[in-house]
Amino acid sequence: MAASMSRKPGNLILGIVKRLRTNHRLTFSNYSSIRRSVNEILNTPEEHVEVNDISVNGWVLALQKHKSVTFMHLWDGSTSNHLQVVLDGNISDKVTCHGGSVHVCGDLIRSPGSLQKWELLAKKVDIIGTSDTTFPISQTKSKQSLDTTREYLHLRSRSKINSSIFRVRNAATMAIHKFFQTNNFMHIHTPMLTSNDCEGAGEVFNVKPDKEDLVEQIESEMQEMTDVGEENIHFFKKPVYLTVSGQLHLESFLGAFGKVYSFGPAFRAESQSGGRFHLSEFYMVEGEIAFLDDLEGLLKVMEDLVKFSTKEIYENSEEDVNFITKYVGEKQYTENINTMMEKDFVRISYSEAMPILEKKNKKFETKVKWGDDLNKEHEKYLVKHCGNVPVFLTDFPASIKPFYALENIDNRTAGAVDLLVPEVGELFGGTLREHRFDHLERKLKDIGQQDQLHWYLDLRKYGSVPHGGFGMGFERYLQFLLGVRNIRDTIPFPRTPLNCKM
Repeated sequence: MAASMSRKPGNLILGIVKRLRTNHRLTFSNYSSIRRSVNEILNTPEEHVEVNDISVNGWVLALQKHKSVTFMHLWDGSTSNHLQVVLDGNISDKVTCHGGSVHVCGDLIRSPGSLQKWELLAKKVDIIGTSDTTFPISQTKSKQSLDTTREYLHLRSRSKINSSIFRVRNAATMAIHKFFQTNNFMHIHTPMLTSNDCEGAGEVFNVKPDKEDLVEQIESEMQEMTDVGEENIHFFKKPVYLTVSGQLHLESFLGAFGKVYSFGPAFRAESQSGGRFHLSEFYMVEGEIAFLDDLEGLLKVMEDLVKFSTKEIYENSEEDVNFITKYVGEKQYTENINTMMEKDFVRISYSEAMPILEKKNKKFETKVKWGDDLNKEHEKYLVKHCGNVPVFLTDFPASIKPFYALENIDNRTAGAVDLLVPEVGELFGGTLREHRFDHLERKLKDIGQQDQLHWYLDLRKYGSVPHGGFGMGFERYLQFLLGVRNIRDTIPFPRTPLNCKM
């Protein structure tokens, strides 16, 4: 009887799965019965000579009017290409300018022109939404720059170049998740609100409620419960910030799952208002790995992540990648990607790199010596010196790395790494984490964080193991991948000092 009961949950689940597989009402489709996308239409198999009664929705990119016929370029964001729609005189009078939304019915025929395989011979065009003549996103032959479309944050997704970048961003997101899931990492949602400054650099945004009456109510309640001074009262009973990293929270899950990762927003209150590589809000890909005894194991995962994701993107988004690289005109980036995929990443220690950099100190705006952190110019020079192959720069001085970095046996350097890539500079940062209770306790006392991070130290009391992790700036990866000059064009809604549109 007990054995029979123990099988029931499994039998129940198997029964549900079987019904899901056989019940036609629960079958998923590509929703082609609702509408066909421009991308689907353009990829109609070549063996077809003609397809009757095609229906498609989209926006008018451009109109080319001739005496007896008008060519309308229709686009719906599913591809960087447009569908050419042929309108006769009676229909073309209904469509007056670009930017409007339309529903088109017609027959798909082989195009006599050389620029496209297919074109839609319209039978009927319905105007869904008209567009004012002031619509600022141009799709004419004279392409708009990314600097121009950035001024229209609410509309720039309708630019061909921006929509291509955002489709690649979507593909890159999926590729990164695929890498981690394929390699048995557990995805963890880490909080955006935190009482920790993970990097210890003080570049945090303080979070406070905006409602004055709510603040007054909390102050009144807390003063009744405690004798704390008014200046020390907070909504969460302590100062809370927007997260700069999910690392510390990820580490708390490491003892349960062994390999964990997060992919979410991070915030830095930096003063790089004019920088091409800095955002106040950006997305961070972070991974943590347990039972990691040396830095090389961490480097291998980082290199595999970059190469796997890049391969997936180039295979699944080739059309968009080609369109973007041609648009921005940065051929060197394509060469850099090819070099990266074909060669192993270079390994060089900080101490080995320093003589290389010191020889070029006269050319640098900021001279560098052992013990200094590197600037962008130093990072880019090192990569160029190594043949434009990505460089793992390892074993930094412990004094310039965060408290959680594991010190090497020389007690002078730390098991830390930065991955440097062409043009962008630092793409990843990672360290072996300090897993020894007494060593971490001493470090926390040195920076006065033993009370604030007591829970982090507590993790070292219950089966602590050697471990390490890394963080990758997602938008910098897209810059490197696509050759996009300004990082603000790789994220839908860029936030930078003195700028927070929408």
